Amino acid sequence: MSSDTRLETALLEQFRNTRDRTLELVKTLESDDFVVQTAPFTSPPKWHIGHVSWIYEAIMSKIDKSYEFYSKEFSEYLNSYYQQFGVPQDKGLRGVVSRPTTGQIFEYFDATTNRVEEFIKSRTLDADAAKLVTMGFHHECQHQELLVYDLQHLLAEQYRPVKKNVAKRINSVKKDAVHIKRGLYTMGNNGTGFCYDIELPEHTVYLNDYEIDVFPVTNGQYLEFMQDGGYDTFKYWLSDGWEKVKENRWNCPMYWEEIGGIWHVRDFLGTRQINPDEPVCHVSFYEADAYCRWAGKRLPTEAEWEKAACWSEKEQKKTAFPWGDDAPTTHRCNLLESYCWGCSDIGAYPEGASHQGCHQMIGDVWEWTSSEFTGYPGFKSGFDEYNDKWFTNQKVLRGGSFGTPGMSIRASSRNFFRLDERWLFSGFRCAQDI
Repeated sequence: MSSDTRLETALLEQFRNTRDRTLELVKTLESDDFVVQTAPFTSPPKWHIGHVSWIYEAIMSKIDKSYEFYSKEFSEYLNSYYQQFGVPQDKGLRGVVSRPTTGQIFEYFDATTNRVEEFIKSRTLDADAAKLVTMGFHHECQHQELLVYDLQHLLAEQYRPVKKNVAKRINSVKKDAVHIKRGLYTMGNNGTGFCYDIELPEHTVYLNDYEIDVFPVTNGQYLEFMQDGGYDTFKYWLSDGWEKVKENRWNCPMYWEEIGGIWHVRDFLGTRQINPDEPVCHVSFYEADAYCRWAGKRLPTEAEWEKAACWSEKEQKKTAFPWGDDAPTTHRCNLLESYCWGCSDIGAYPEGASHQGCHQMIGDVWEWTSSEFTGYPGFKSGFDEYNDKWFTNQKVLRGGSFGTPGMSIRASSRNFFRLDERWLFSGFRCAQDI
């Protein structure tokens, strides 16, 4: 088999698996569910289905300048923020558009699937073109996770997943921190497999000695912060964060509610009492930062987080994942393919621990860092307006969540959100100077 044939086969297999997973996530939705937008920061399910198809058209038009889009009307609705392809649809108004209909969107999904397969089969793709097509797969993975966020906001326990497993529960474990030694560290992706442009280039940073928590902060720990007046004490908060607390009347993480004096959460698993051993989820950067100040600690930088996640002091090298270079499995971490639809207890994945002894650095919750989202030194854009246009007023998160597809996460992966956003599966762990 020639190298071109192997590449074609690999691309088609990855593409088909990705498309199947998208359809699986919406398979049990009712027809009315597809058109609802519950908040300006969410999108209707039908928009996600259409957008992950439209982006392939954008990619194919980059590779083949003669490519003709399926429909001007569809492009106007499904363009998220790419000015190069026209004026994007207002995100907050995606739910008020009835046409194209849900049925037409699924016809478009199928038609685009056929177009992409024919595109891959009908030409020899060079390395740059193959990387663009592969980026489309990973972009679809990103929207699968965003779709899961939106389905929780839309339906919570009314969502009926095709596959569902029970999250791992264990007895309470000792909460501790590990000491990471100072020195030079080469940060970023080594570029041997797929990665986004924002993970490149590798570059050297110097880190002082620091400690980082073995586990993410738990619900039980966060509840202590709340009970100690955390949301009522301005000294723990950044100025903008304190304004958000007052403006939005925050007094707990998103989806929490107090019933009969006991804190509950409503999510995919129903309305249930807070599990003190789960990582706290749905907190903003401001809340994570305030907790750290209350605890006398701080958030790690993303360089500190990455070194704790994948650097082996013994072997003096870094690996692609905390446990090594092998791909994620359900024995090592809680990602989308675990189908838990919620967080597992801390300590539930000892096989996924990092060389330094940190647990659950992949999966469960994205972890806020103190780092501003910007390009690494020497950054070069791989696709205009994809990542580089967001290099302001965002913070970096690391590690993936229980909604992240396994193929799209690495220890070098960087996510980014605004400091007040909470509907994502976001948590954090603490660090401190030595």
